[in-house]
Amino acid sequence: MTLSDLSPGSLLLLCGAGLAAGFINTLAGGGSLLTIPALMLVGLPVDVANGTNRVAVWLQSWTATAAFHQKGRLPLNDIGAVVLPTLVGTGAGALVATVADATILEPVVFGLLVAIALTMALRPRLLTPAEAESPRAVTRRSGLALFGCGLYAGFIQAGVGYFMLAALAGMLRYDLVRANALKVLLTGVFTTLALVIFALAGDVAWGIGAVVAVAAAVGGWLGVKVAVRVDPRAIRWLLVTTITASVVALALR
Repeated sequence: MTLSDLSPGSLLLLCGAGLAAGFINTLAGGGSLLTIPALMLVGLPVDVANGTNRVAVWLQSWTATAAFHQKGRLPLNDIGAVVLPTLVGTGAGALVATVADATILEPVVFGLLVAIALTMALRPRLLTPAEAESPRAVTRRSGLALFGCGLYAGFIQAGVGYFMLAALAGMLRYDLVRANALKVLLTGVFTTLALVIFALAGDVAWGIGAVVAVAAAVGGWLGVKVAVRVDPRAIRWLLVTTITASVVALALR
């Protein structure tokens, strides 16, 4: 299937899903829960939709990363320590995704999302640091958590932002704005690797992916504009709302 096969209605659906996903991914996560179904609705098989979605995630992530850096909210000195374990996990997850059924992870993902939503709502300090709290160095435990995030991201991607925020804000104690900045940078890095693997497997529809990618990049840029201005509590409740919506979507599948 190519871009020329799409109707104007399908193009509008993809642009709308991409714009919303880019915005949501930058502030919270779960945007792929919009774009992957949209790609499937226009006719892509699930494996190609999963691979094609990485084109949008890649462009949106680097656009948002550049915007966070421009605003002075990207902690550049900490990048290496968080990138390495995440990237190793991504390579393993993407390789597994080319041969395995992604639905085997659904019960685990469902349970983890419920736990994160409840923690955000009832015990926010466990996942959102105090204003004066300093970030912590990466340890074996937090490194394993980042590896797990990469593993899941390489495997299926959808909702990985929630897990990365739990690691970056909850374990490493970055404030939510800087945690989001690191999250989108990490997403750009590991999506580059995952996209190469999916492309080599023939699971990327580049023209269709480019349409979603441009819309997602605009959404990501708008998301940064909001992220650096709103009260962190608003971001926390957006996280609770989007995680709850993701849980409901998984439950109704």
